[in-house]
Amino acid sequence: MQFELNAQARTLQGTGASRRLRRAAKVPGIVYGGEAAPVAIEVDHNDILLKLKKEAFHSSIINLNIDGKKEQVLLRDFQAHAYKLLVLHVDFQRVDATHELHIKVPLHFVNEENAPGVKLGGGLVNHVTTELDIHCLAKDLPEFITVDVGALKVGETIHASQVKLPAGVALVKHGDEDPIVVGVVGKGGSSEAEGEAAAE
Repeated sequence: MQFELNAQARTLQGTGASRRLRRAAKVPGIVYGGEAAPVAIEVDHNDILLKLKKEAFHSSIINLNIDGKKEQVLLRDFQAHAYKLLVLHVDFQRVDATHELHIKVPLHFVNEENAPGVKLGGGLVNHVTTELDIHCLAKDLPEFITVDVGALKVGETIHASQVKLPAGVALVKHGDEDPIVVGVVGKGGSSEAEGEAAAE
């Protein structure tokens, strides 16, 4: 999915300027990466707030229109108020079509109700993680990765290395780790997934 976001370059920076922006329903931000210099920007608060609520916005290429000039970027970070519906700052990184991205992508679990461990064994699906660290070119970036748990029995798990990845997408490995992604646990019992999660 492609997202469009309008922004304006901002020249005034600092705490006071940021406070004035927020009072005007604008959010300060920055665009960095690539060969160009970092650019301080401002975006409409309600627009960015609505987009941040969409899961795909966090792992999709964004067409950022800065004063009429378009750049392709990824959302890299954002700061929100502790308890108010208020976005305080956003960070975007420029995307280069020839360089691999390193990003976390959400997992979508399917066929949970059909897993033998759930359907026949009365077990429960235990999501140990909800995203995977991957690297790929911008053109291959998936919005999410599907994990099919339809074959799991009680006590069985799926590790990160067992997740089927889309073409052009590779798992980022952290040493020899092969973390558990999901498992089926027996009611009142435990599984390899719970044991390893506790150990971590």
